[in-house]
Amino acid sequence: MTAVESPLTRRQLQRVAEEQSPPPVDRTTLSPGRRIARIVGYAVLVIAAIGLLMPFFWMVMSSLKSANEVFSVPIKWFPETFVWSNYVDIWTQSNMLTWIRNTLVLAVVVTFLQVLTGSFAAYGFAKMRFPGRDVLFIVYIATIAVPWQSYMIPQFILLSNFKVSNTLWAIILIQAFGAFGVFLMKQYYETIPEELSEAARLDGLSEYAIWRRIMLPLSIPALASLTLLTFVNTWNDYLGPLIYLRNPDLWTIQLGLKSFVSNLYDTNYALLFAGLTISVIPIAIIFMLGQRFFIEGIATSGMKG
Repeated sequence: MTAVESPLTRRQLQRVAEEQSPPPVDRTTLSPGRRIARIVGYAVLVIAAIGLLMPFFWMVMSSLKSANEVFSVPIKWFPETFVWSNYVDIWTQSNMLTWIRNTLVLAVVVTFLQVLTGSFAAYGFAKMRFPGRDVLFIVYIATIAVPWQSYMIPQFILLSNFKVSNTLWAIILIQAFGAFGVFLMKQYYETIPEELSEAARLDGLSEYAIWRRIMLPLSIPALASLTLLTFVNTWNDYLGPLIYLRNPDLWTIQLGLKSFVSNLYDTNYALLFAGLTISVIPIAIIFMLGQRFFIEGIATSGMKG
């Protein structure tokens, strides 16, 4: 009768695994030269971050100062007395609510259309085969290099003939299509295996169904990146609304704040900075919500540096 071997305990198994595994590499040990280089690198990054954030910090602090204290010499980084009423006055002395509403409508509609048209066109360039596809894509992407100032006059005449000038439709039509969005989405679609599309075609799905049911769910990071970039660009756009929107009831927040400066001889810059701070809040919230998808989308679409 053979003796039954008792099973090894968990601690014994762990000890055997530790004995058989290679010794861990001590990554914390750095040579003095690499340690100094790392410290210098961190110091440079901290200084660069402070330099980038300093204008934003000065704007927020100036929004809480009195009117005479904003441009005082020497510069006062912090107000002597925090004037919180500036945020109340900017609402009561301007049409801020209408400006924000118009800007939000344009940003949401333009972003939706650009994501829709960009992702749909990118699928055609990335997953479909047709004569002249690559040439057509290069020509289309080359339009990114054409400055808008070179064709904005004929575009304005065209939209005026369509009777949409001085309406929000003018901004929506000129920004509903974007070559950059097509390029970004095509780069991401090319990382998705072609076997998925082939299997879907064998199952009888149409190209539209493949794009809607397979490609869109798999491209959430790229869609989030395109959404964030388009929303920010539309929200901060100044030249387009300046050309097409002449009715004050249609002004965006950028136009409204600019008119706030030109209409007052003695401009209250404390109120102006309060309005600018308010205009940044929606962008900051959207970026914080989509930050993870934005970084992932940029990293996987081949556009990272």
